[in-house]
Amino acid sequence: MSTKAAALLRKPGQPERPNLLELFFDLVFVFALNRVSHRLVEDLTERRGVLVEAGETVLLLLAFLVLWFVTAWVTDIYDLQTPQLQGMVYTAMLGAMIMAVAVPRAFGDGSLAFAGAYVAVHIIRGLVIVPALRGHAAQRRAAGVLLWFSLSALPWIAGAILPDPARGLLWALAIAIDGTALLLFYPAPWTLRTPQQWPVSAEYISERYRQFFIIALGELILTTGSAYSDTSPQQGGAAAAFAVSFVTTVLLFRVYLFKAGQLLPEALAAAREPPRLIREAFLAHVLMVTGIVAVAVGYEIVIRHPFGRTEAAWTVAILGGPILFLIGRALAEHAVFARVSRSRLIGALVLAGIAPAVTLVPPLAVAVVAVLVLAAIAVSDMMRASGKPPERPTVPH
Repeated sequence: MSTKAAALLRKPGQPERPNLLELFFDLVFVFALNRVSHRLVEDLTERRGVLVEAGETVLLLLAFLVLWFVTAWVTDIYDLQTPQLQGMVYTAMLGAMIMAVAVPRAFGDGSLAFAGAYVAVHIIRGLVIVPALRGHAAQRRAAGVLLWFSLSALPWIAGAILPDPARGLLWALAIAIDGTALLLFYPAPWTLRTPQQWPVSAEYISERYRQFFIIALGELILTTGSAYSDTSPQQGGAAAAFAVSFVTTVLLFRVYLFKAGQLLPEALAAAREPPRLIREAFLAHVLMVTGIVAVAVGYEIVIRHPFGRTEAAWTVAILGGPILFLIGRALAEHAVFARVSRSRLIGALVLAGIAPAVTLVPPLAVAVVAVLVLAAIAVSDMMRASGKPPERPTVPH
């Protein structure tokens, strides 16, 4: 076994909690998610082609999510004390920052900056890791990751060069490739005969998942706080909307953390096939983070337009955000307990069921409905747990 390769991998007994460098890396994503939510607000309030524009912004969000989660997996598998890994984290930070700055113009003259930065981060990482692992079995897995990102690089760069609608179609193909490869743990011809395992530290990766959820909540606070600070002090509706947004943030945190959020590390450690649980937890957090970004968008709109008619597109954000969060939270609960609480499903169905009718009431009233549903779920959680012994994970894998 190559000494150089062994030095790059995480060592047994090393701390299984994220360090300050990773928290430093996360700061960029508060800004990145804020840029995405701000663009989505413009899509829903100022631009004409709402569906197309909003779809483009969601595609940009997915690119950020892939970048963050892949970087988190890399820092889980490899030794972050090595200069190579630290350099890759800084490279990912720079790439994410360039992408975030380019978000407003990503489907215009900033397309090459956005796609080029995204592709460069993944290709540079592979070109560093694969040669460094020469002589180690882990090189085959790393080469598979590089293969998939090399394939998706073609539609990313081609889309950046070509105009719409080709750009949107090519970028949708590229993110589909990246998402599929991630969910399949980057299979390659030279790894098909070996079990698709993904070495992880249960405590580490679950802590990173939870930290990214906190990043999303931070973006929600930043977006709603900025929106309220820009309004006139005499606007009572804006103050009420800001209060509702704060209560919503607290409830999202409480509902997320209740049992499943706390026991995710234990569930991962107990799983016979951790990669399957990692995949389920990944999907759950993608849905929850996307939902929180939508909540931030919806509440910024509510703060700026508390009264008057609720546009149908606004309803998608104000109610769709909590619905996505609850679906993701239900998936996380299934990963940990092999079951889903009825309150989450009922809450999502109630929000979806009332969506067609809420265009008849002001945006502030729609937000109040959403916060009441979340509050009912939080109260249901407390009542169900009251007087019962602590629940342990029931991992079906």
